[in-house]
Amino acid sequence: MKRLLPFLRTNEQPQSFLKAQWRHLAFANYEVNPDLLKPYLPAGTELDLWNGKCYASLVAFLFLETQVFGVRIPGHVNFEEVNIRFYVKRFDGDVWKRGVVFVKEIVPRTAIAFVANTFYKEKYERLLMRHVFTETETSKTYGFGWKKNGKWNTFSVDTKKIAAEIDAHSETEFITEHYFGYSRQDARTTFEYEVRHPRWQQFEVIGYVIDVDFGTIYGSDFAFLKNAKPVSVFVADGSEISVENKIRIH
Repeated sequence: MKRLLPFLRTNEQPQSFLKAQWRHLAFANYEVNPDLLKPYLPAGTELDLWNGKCYASLVAFLFLETQVFGVRIPGHVNFEEVNIRFYVKRFDGDVWKRGVVFVKEIVPRTAIAFVANTFYKEKYERLLMRHVFTETETSKTYGFGWKKNGKWNTFSVDTKKIAAEIDAHSETEFITEHYFGYSRQDARTTFEYEVRHPRWQQFEVIGYVIDVDFGTIYGSDFAFLKNAKPVSVFVADGSEISVENKIRIH
């Protein structure tokens, strides 16, 4: 961690906390009881529903060309992330802001977890991770793995090769079009940060396999997901992104 601190001091007023590319985003989306998520809600936010349904998503993807506080940290530029998130909204007095809350985010790099947990009050955990991507003339395969307690958890998706636009007012648009993150420091304190990226495209899914010990990794509240079938699975192509500096909103 000492290797990171000199980099942080060289950028006194960074324009963005983090800049990177998010690529090959695999989503498995579950309909859940809203009561499950209410204890995790940051103060000042409320659950954001789509057609009356409450969603939590397992999301796996790649960070590429990562810069933290404007600096490429050696060994922390390209890596995997897997998270569980759910969807919220907040009225700021003028407009409704739609965002996400992370139950836990898993990365293979210690410094990334330290910075996110310390400065953004997120819930990162460092685990051994791996990924593989293959393609044929007609399809692509995306595979992610993360190891805990000696067991590899895996999420793999097969898709068609050509990306398509995401339909307006669709479930996929709802899942991908949340541009704020909210973190809960305690029962009364909430931080907000903006995530900027262009609209993504999606790949049609041919098949998928999810073998995850949700209870061990994400807690007993989410153990039921091990035997639950997601209501949808898709892969988004991703893009360049930026995570802006946090503000306290509550």
